[in-house]
Amino acid sequence: MKEQYNHQEIESLIQEYWETNQTFKVTEEKDKEKYYCLSMIPYPSGHLHMGHVRNYTIGDVLSRYHRMLGKNVLQPIGWDAFGLPAESAALEHNTAPSSWTYSNIAYMKNQMKILGFSYDWSREITTCQAEYYVWEQWFFIYLYEKGLVYKKTSAVNWCPHDMTILANEQVINGCCWRCQSIVENKEVPQWFIKITHYADELLNDLDTLVGWPENVKIMQRNWIGRSEGIEIYAKITNSTEKISIYTTRPDTIMGVTYIAVAANHPILIKESIKNPLVNKFIQKCCKTKISESELVKIEKNGVLTNLTVEHPITGKPLPLWVANYVMMQYGTGAIIGVPGHNQHDWEFSKKYHIPIKPVILMADGSKPDLKKCAMTEKGITFNSGEFDNLSYNEACIAVTNKLIENGLGKRTVHYRLRDWSVSRQRYWGAPIPMVTLKNGSAIPVPIDQLPILLPEGYCRNGHIIPINTNKEWAKTTINGQPALRETDTFDTFMESAWYYARYTCPEYTLGMLDPSAANYWLPVDQYIGGIEHAIMHLLYFRLFHKLLRDAGLVHSNEPVKRLLCQGMVLSDAFYFIGDKGEYHWVSPSNLTIQRDNQGRIMNAVDQSGNTLFYAGMTKMSKSKKNGIDIQRIINCYGADTVRLFIMFAAPLDMTLEWKDSGVEGAHRFLKKIWKLVWQHTKNYTSKINHNYQFNFETKLLRRSLHKTIDKVSNDIEHRQMFHTAIAAIMEFTNKLIHMPQTTEEEKAFMQEALLAVVRMLHPFTPHISFVLWKALSEKGDIDYAPWPQVDQTAIIDEQILIIIQINGKIRGKIIVAADSHQDYIQSCAQKNPAIQKYLSGSKIKKIIYVPGKLINLVLNK
Repeated sequence: MKEQYNHQEIESLIQEYWETNQTFKVTEEKDKEKYYCLSMIPYPSGHLHMGHVRNYTIGDVLSRYHRMLGKNVLQPIGWDAFGLPAESAALEHNTAPSSWTYSNIAYMKNQMKILGFSYDWSREITTCQAEYYVWEQWFFIYLYEKGLVYKKTSAVNWCPHDMTILANEQVINGCCWRCQSIVENKEVPQWFIKITHYADELLNDLDTLVGWPENVKIMQRNWIGRSEGIEIYAKITNSTEKISIYTTRPDTIMGVTYIAVAANHPILIKESIKNPLVNKFIQKCCKTKISESELVKIEKNGVLTNLTVEHPITGKPLPLWVANYVMMQYGTGAIIGVPGHNQHDWEFSKKYHIPIKPVILMADGSKPDLKKCAMTEKGITFNSGEFDNLSYNEACIAVTNKLIENGLGKRTVHYRLRDWSVSRQRYWGAPIPMVTLKNGSAIPVPIDQLPILLPEGYCRNGHIIPINTNKEWAKTTINGQPALRETDTFDTFMESAWYYARYTCPEYTLGMLDPSAANYWLPVDQYIGGIEHAIMHLLYFRLFHKLLRDAGLVHSNEPVKRLLCQGMVLSDAFYFIGDKGEYHWVSPSNLTIQRDNQGRIMNAVDQSGNTLFYAGMTKMSKSKKNGIDIQRIINCYGADTVRLFIMFAAPLDMTLEWKDSGVEGAHRFLKKIWKLVWQHTKNYTSKINHNYQFNFETKLLRRSLHKTIDKVSNDIEHRQMFHTAIAAIMEFTNKLIHMPQTTEEEKAFMQEALLAVVRMLHPFTPHISFVLWKALSEKGDIDYAPWPQVDQTAIIDEQILIIIQINGKIRGKIIVAADSHQDYIQSCAQKNPAIQKYLSGSKIKKIIYVPGKLINLVLNK
């Protein structure tokens, strides 16, 4: 061990040692407790960003900790390699998506190794490889044969920029989740997986996920959107046709003043031909996509049709409107307009002067004032004829029973959740293993023809060559019959929905999963990833596990026991305004910054002399040029420093503010630890006797050591508060720095303390810990060394606090052994620096001692 800490010398050597010795490769050991730790599979975008580093470091800390507890730890990694970003980037660079993807994987893989993550690289998965997606194609055929897959032409969310379908979960505020283009409605044939078949189970099993954040479970509950209500069959006046309307508020039935339907409701087909205004409105609505979240803020628009609908109780005619705030994909595409008790209906009625009829009283029994808004609370009915003076529950039951008796309704359950559209009109994805015969019927590809590979020659001269233009590739023969392959590819969320299970048996060739290996490792013990995946990946992920279970491939009901959603990483962002008012973002690394004495930014200037505006701490992004060059930071400070800072700077689920001063502080602490070990090993020998009865001061320090071990263990495993664990290690280390190392007793304790500190640091800083462990002359590698155990006898409170008073006033405190004699306590009190100034020039007249509590020195005045 050299005197100076040099991360550049040690980190690459240790990483090479891990790789050569395959330190983190694991197999199933039935007699050993397993721990499966997994970070969400990365997309190979080209470079790791600090969000990646934070996510993967969290997983590595937990993996290394549980490995030291003696568990069989699986921590795999792979690449979510299909997708539109690679296709777009390849097109931009006039290259094939595969070439672009694999070059990015090579670069990011090297970055991960440099950061010292303890992955079992033998289990690496790349989802664009046929040996992976062949089983996805096989499983899709299996689901088709089980009746859980179907194809139909229906209205979809269409991204005009990416030219592809989006699932409902991929539409955020009416825009594409990836490119933010405004989503359109379009009729497209597509393949669906029946996620609605599992809606109740997906909802109910959320209650079993005790290790998941509550906000994620709330988001999934809301997205599944189960509601119990009544489906009303309202008659079209002077017609045999009926319109189906779903409502959860039958108690307001007597307040209905109109009926409204979605622009693409089937009842409007004939009406749109006869009524030009209706037709024009429908065409306008079909060009724009409004998400449910936008209903609150959009202007409500509609057109009155020539149709009327009979009120389901009174039979009186109600006007039928087509409205932009009614959606075909929610409920039945038709609503009862109750403007007195629904805010959307109130806004619509106010605009078009539709009558507003209140039928629910306020909580105090008064009639609601509907001049400014609707009254949406539940209460006692009035103005409702035979249903007057009923509570919410009573009115719902009475109205529902009446409608059922008259054959105009039935109790039903509705879901907001819709079946998962898995068809994408892109090249860079797994081909859907279906074909269409001459008679138009769709059938699966025979299993012995899998995998269906993508055609070559996708990108030519910077132009897209869609699969559906490749007529030769599309042609095939099935059982002697000519057929056309499906030219859509799978939604890439298909690949990321089951990768966690394939990690358990990546080289298995006899099936999708090896049940023995899968059921040994699953469910995942700890999953780490962003909360932005709550209603996309995490919902599909749970669905796929249940599908795998029902196929007999896994035994558990849920894929993950515990979920951690890490916060974003923020950094300083600066910009100047151009001549046309445009924002020009400037990288913080290219600035001259002046700060005040408290470190606050006063002004900043870029290399061209532009005075910059400070946008504050914002999420790191390419667009704002405030990302951190990870390689530069590692070159300067080392991977261990980056890992330590990013775990120490903030609680894991909170945003983290990147500060160079904090990185420098983390580096200084590692140099401090290095120096402490180096100084100790110069004088320490293994021949030193450890069977000492430590003196009082050393006992106090040893008590602090074992309380630190107890806190760090609890903070990592149970509370997952890594920042407080690191703070406790730092605090205790500072106590060691001031401890003398002259006697054998002191050296023996220092050895015990440093061995514990180095092991506690190991999950956070594995490279330096590896070297320090060897320097302390311990056998074996620290990677599988046992986690330090708490000596319960050391943390028993053998000390007491004694208050020191002078003439009855508190002037100081001391800590002494519980069995200390009064003479010893008096001596310690008189030597206390805070007391000596009172004793100067005075004599002690009397001493009053209350055993175990206080000592009062009464002085001559």
